Amino acid sequence: MAVPVFDQVLIGGRWVPADGGTYPVVNPATEEPAGHAPACSVAQAEAAARAAREAFERGPWRTMSGAERSVLLGTAAERFQAEMDGLVELTIAETGAVRAVAQAQQVRAVAARLRRAADLALAAAEEPVAPAGVAVREPVGVVACITPFNFPMTNCAGKIGPALACGNAVVVKPSPIDPLGVAELCRIVDAVLPPGVLNFVNGDGAEIGQALVRSPDVDMVSFTGSTAVGRRIEEAAAARMKRTVLELGGKSPNIIFADCDVERALASAMSVWTFHSGQICIAGTRVLVEEPIYETVTRRLAEAGPTLRIGDPHEPGVVVGPLVSAAQRERVERYIARGREEGATLACGGRRPPHLPRGYYVEPTLFTDARNDMAIAREEIFGPVITAIRFRDEAEAIALANDSDYGLYGYVWTGDAERGLRVARAVRTGTMQINGSAPNPDAPFGGYKLSGVGRVGGRWALGAYSELKYIGWTT
Repeated sequence: MAVPVFDQVLIGGRWVPADGGTYPVVNPATEEPAGHAPACSVAQAEAAARAAREAFERGPWRTMSGAERSVLLGTAAERFQAEMDGLVELTIAETGAVRAVAQAQQVRAVAARLRRAADLALAAAEEPVAPAGVAVREPVGVVACITPFNFPMTNCAGKIGPALACGNAVVVKPSPIDPLGVAELCRIVDAVLPPGVLNFVNGDGAEIGQALVRSPDVDMVSFTGSTAVGRRIEEAAAARMKRTVLELGGKSPNIIFADCDVERALASAMSVWTFHSGQICIAGTRVLVEEPIYETVTRRLAEAGPTLRIGDPHEPGVVVGPLVSAAQRERVERYIARGREEGATLACGGRRPPHLPRGYYVEPTLFTDARNDMAIAREEIFGPVITAIRFRDEAEAIALANDSDYGLYGYVWTGDAERGLRVARAVRTGTMQINGSAPNPDAPFGGYKLSGVGRVGGRWALGAYSELKYIGWTT
């Protein structure tokens, strides 16, 4: 069967052949080609940054009213929605997401984020400051949007949407593992924007992103990915004091008290396995369980793991798909081996499924009798691996939750509403959900500590992608 070939990058309103030709994108479920992606040169990445600078300085986008930008972003959302059903199969093929996740979180969420950006563009750009002045929100300039492999299109839309709403020009650089959907998203959005406002580059090495970070034409870097890469970006950006928004790693605690609704708490814990095979930064991979129910919770998790259907995301009933690449599977397997070496009990999983000879699969895995100083409790694994740790009381739960280099997300389950709020306030993390509260796309999102810099989400994204200027006068 023929696979899609994307051999062009977008520079200054024109799709041009990538200097390096193409490279194969691998389907993680079959290890066969899912398509071919463009491999541009460093020179083309630099040209894209210059084109974005030209569009920002001399094009109409920055000087348009918010209402005018809103109309165009709304049109982009409509056009994406008209094409999104046709992008589901491509998304499954390159990301390995099971169909439900591909449809709802990988594709449909993109249209919602673009519509939200259209609304953000209508926000007032000036605010009076007494006694005689005004605070003006202005675009930063050229934003390099460097996106991850786990939710490539959704994350990209979450970056370019508010950046464009503020009047910036952008250069998109996706993960080389699964860039095909992002190329399609950029094609759709670019078609309604002035030339050069949106640019797309891609390559199979780190040099393309590095070129954007160091480019003198780039004013800001918006990056989602590992803390290790985020640290290098922050160091490079500091040379020119570039603005950064860094959405980095997590090792989120899922705190389960004995008085909670155990069924719902178990379902929450199991989502580490079923929600994109644990390849999600907000996954509650540290399951902290109060002593009286620890054995019950871990036994039921250990019994449930092997019952989850794992396999090709196209197959009905599959809820656990593959990891995105061979390298990612090897990373997860190294952590599983380390957990056993450190003395944790492997309660279930830990292997490649024997009935799946091809594809980058790892069984749903649970470690029990773990300590918070073990690598499996401290480092982000980014796979279907749960580390269960027991605690005695509320104070110890909070101490364990906070004893982490990360602080992105957290969960707490309890029948005591006041305790839920106390714990949520005490845990040093950017978001806390109590008893399964739904994620809120209009809430601020970001992390403490090594989980990142800055906040996005809702109106808070306007602050991330803009500068504030004060203008005062005398009468």
